[in-house]
Amino acid sequence: MKILYLDCQSGISGDMTLSALIDLGANINYIREQLKALPIDPFSLDVKQVDKRGISSKLLDLQFVESASVELDNAHSHSHSHSHSHSHSHDQEDHSHDHLHTHGHEHTHDDHQHHFHRKASTILDMIKNSELPVRVKERSLAVFQVIAEAEGKVHGMDPKDVHFHEVGAMDSIIDVIGVCLALESLDVSKIIASPVPTGYGKVMIAHGLYPIPAPATAEILKGVPLADFHVKGELTTPTGAGFIKALSDEYGYMPALTIENIGYGAGKKNFEHPNVLRAVLFNEEKAPQREKIIVLECQLDDLTGEALGYTMEKVLAEGALDVYFTPVTMKKSRPGTLITVLTKPEKSLALENLLLRETSTFGVRRSEWSRKILEREFKSVETAYGKVTVKIGKLEGEIMKISPEYEDVKKAAVQYEVPLVDVYLSVQQAAREQAGN
Repeated sequence: MKILYLDCQSGISGDMTLSALIDLGANINYIREQLKALPIDPFSLDVKQVDKRGISSKLLDLQFVESASVELDNAHSHSHSHSHSHSHSHDQEDHSHDHLHTHGHEHTHDDHQHHFHRKASTILDMIKNSELPVRVKERSLAVFQVIAEAEGKVHGMDPKDVHFHEVGAMDSIIDVIGVCLALESLDVSKIIASPVPTGYGKVMIAHGLYPIPAPATAEILKGVPLADFHVKGELTTPTGAGFIKALSDEYGYMPALTIENIGYGAGKKNFEHPNVLRAVLFNEEKAPQREKIIVLECQLDDLTGEALGYTMEKVLAEGALDVYFTPVTMKKSRPGTLITVLTKPEKSLALENLLLRETSTFGVRRSEWSRKILEREFKSVETAYGKVTVKIGKLEGEIMKISPEYEDVKKAAVQYEVPLVDVYLSVQQAAREQAGN
């Protein structure tokens, strides 16, 4: 399994991420071909080698060529062609990060429907209807959805009605889909992100002079750990924050695995520190399937059975891996309940707060565990009782466990009026036969 670590020491933006992944080894020709198959404006995409405070890194070189046929769609009916060259920056004093506008704002030639893909809902529909690989579609939609929801909340409107700036829309489409294509080219299955610095100060965007982090960026970064790096300027953009929020499986330090390759993506601005995003690729295929989980615990002696059941429902709905209750004897010989919650690191803070809010406890204990897990695969198998979904657990390719999904088994047992255990045995035997084991 390929694992990508995004080392955001100097923040993160769309262009920095794309160029870092290309430097890491993503096939730029594959990215270009897939992007050019989309109904978007003509463009050229390349990278150039630059030096950032002694670190050789790649800077994205993105240019758009706007044809006369597109220009004729404008209210002014221009008859000439022109192009603009756009070198991105993650420290956007050129305002390239300000991709989103809402209804009711003063625009210039953007008001004349210069580009087709401006509305968030239109961009999402374009991705859904494209021939992009399934995982690229899913990741791209997740990033755009996160950004649109943040902008919609900030500006008080429905996310699908959020408008992208005419040039910014094209930048965003290429940055977001390009990064997701790069992840596909590298066959990345899991993404870990470091804490993210935002920078400080103010930045001029289309709506006026805004504090850093910009409101949309701050909204996206809710729930994401921030880094204490006091630098004047905008270090993280909405697109960069969108990648971290929508695509990261967990946040934290670099994993203790063997490094396969490292890539550096440059930002446009120069600081006293190297203005680069470092992307590190790991391959965990031959390593044990082990992951980090957080264990949360609290014990109480004054909660009713109904309240405990309600708490379990809420905890599972919040995304916990598991939750269980253990009877314990507390001080003064009082019978009590120990609540134990297993969760992935990125969900731990929300679940801690939920326990403090929904139960009578005054504190929640937290510990970090490592667990070895089987490779998991879900399959639909044909049985004497119809199709049943099973979860298959493998260790180094060998099937170790086959677990039929309870609800499917229950439905079959009721429908065929046979004991539940008979259906279980039949499903397990059919699954092994169809798996060739």
